[in-house]
Amino acid sequence: MIKIIAIVVVVLIVALLGYAATRPNTFRITRSTVINAPSEKIFAQIQDFHRWGAWSPYEKLDPAMERTFSNPAAGVGATYGWNSKGKAGVGDMKITQTVASSKVALDLNFTKPFVAHNTVVFTLEPQAGATRVTWTMEGAAPYMHKLMGVFFNMDKMIGADFETGLASLKAQAEG
Repeated sequence: MIKIIAIVVVVLIVALLGYAATRPNTFRITRSTVINAPSEKIFAQIQDFHRWGAWSPYEKLDPAMERTFSNPAAGVGATYGWNSKGKAGVGDMKITQTVASSKVALDLNFTKPFVAHNTVVFTLEPQAGATRVTWTMEGAAPYMHKLMGVFFNMDKMIGADFETGLASLKAQAEG
């Protein structure tokens, strides 16, 4: 009986590992909202890392984390690094592209609690006196990411953070 249970457990584990291997090699998470403010005002909040503390949900994960900013303080080439002993981990971001009042792209790198290199893009589209802001993150999905995705819906988890951040950005820009 124990031998049968062990065989079943091994088969289930192999099936789970095999299923995880078939998942996509990349991921993409995107959320958007409409903000009743001009795109220039919102763009200023996104392209300056010093202003992220007012709206980014990740800034609130560890108020005691160490932060470093580069020169320039905003726009292409601006960098922001963090080192948290708490939930925020360790990583850095660098703005790689801006299109005035319509786009901010950045490279996002984590070194702890895991290594990850992702691309983040904020797009701003004017809409009848308001602005649609879209926050997108995409990157490679290594095997461990795929395996975690079997148990956790990463789109819902990270997407919820994006929704919180966009709501805070909306309150900041409309206030």
